[in-house]
Amino acid sequence: MLRRRVVGRAVVRTAVVGGTAYAVGHHAATKSAQQQQMDAQQNAQIADVQDQQAAQQQQAYQQPVYQQPAPPPPQAAAPAPSTGLSADDINQLQQLGKLHESGVLTDAEFEAAKAKILGI
Repeated sequence: MLRRRVVGRAVVRTAVVGGTAYAVGHHAATKSAQQQQMDAQQNAQIADVQDQQAAQQQQAYQQPVYQQPAPPPPQAAAPAPSTGLSADDINQLQQLGKLHESGVLTDAEFEAAKAKILGI
């Protein structure tokens, strides 16, 4: 009888170990399946976001591009007073005015160049 108990305990021990191994394996497989499902959902969400961004970019490229309106033409210069300015001096002053209006010359640079031309 002693031998039967030892064999019986060995069978029970083997069954417990086997059952535990099965339970652990089953748990790991279930976790793995859940993880794969979550990964698939995340990948689908990422793909949706990328599709939306691509659609937005495509719409941005399709929208018409509006140009800035042209600046108004400069008004005719007032006749130069008879202060002894030559036509060349007047042309230089007009060019300086255009450069100043377009932002190429600062106020200080414009005033200095104007004073040089006028001899002030």
